[in-house]
Amino acid sequence: MTTSVEARALRADAQRNRDALLIAAIEAFAQNGTETSLEDIARRAGVGIGTLYRHFPTREALVVEAYRRGVDTVCEDAARLLSEEPPDAALLDWMTAFVDYVASKRGLAATLKQASDVGHHELFADMRAKMLTALQSMIDAAIADGAIRSDVDPADLLRTLGGLCMMSDQPEWKEQARRMVALLMDGLRYGAPAAR
Repeated sequence: MTTSVEARALRADAQRNRDALLIAAIEAFAQNGTETSLEDIARRAGVGIGTLYRHFPTREALVVEAYRRGVDTVCEDAARLLSEEPPDAALLDWMTAFVDYVASKRGLAATLKQASDVGHHELFADMRAKMLTALQSMIDAAIADGAIRSDVDPADLLRTLGGLCMMSDQPEWKEQARRMVALLMDGLRYGAPAAR
């Protein structure tokens, strides 16, 4: 018979394996795209392929959870940056990191589109809402500081950033995207009280 202590240890061990698999998957997807070998991901995580399949029965399930973890991290970074930097600098750093994150996920968009087509609409609506909430907090702080104009809509800004991410198939896209984020930030500062 399994004691409650043993059950808790098993659950903790299973959680560690799941976390290790997600970390390994995020790294592998960034390096090789979402078609990377699942055996390689299991090896990177230090577990067997059976453990991977117990946690993520399909490639799609693993990609969706890696996406969720990435979005959660990006959203958590908003609060961290606001605690460390002036609001406009935090917003600029967050937008740059967001573009880097999304654009570096090769093949993610196509896989997520397939996942969306088979019933993950709620997940994507939830993730978008989280990103908008994080972005709104940064916009509000920068407006209150007088660093950016007061008519910034987070949905417009998120859509613009998403457009910049589509350049990732071009040579030197990262440098160009960073320059464009800087230009976008200049536009947000235009007409702000602190800029007058």
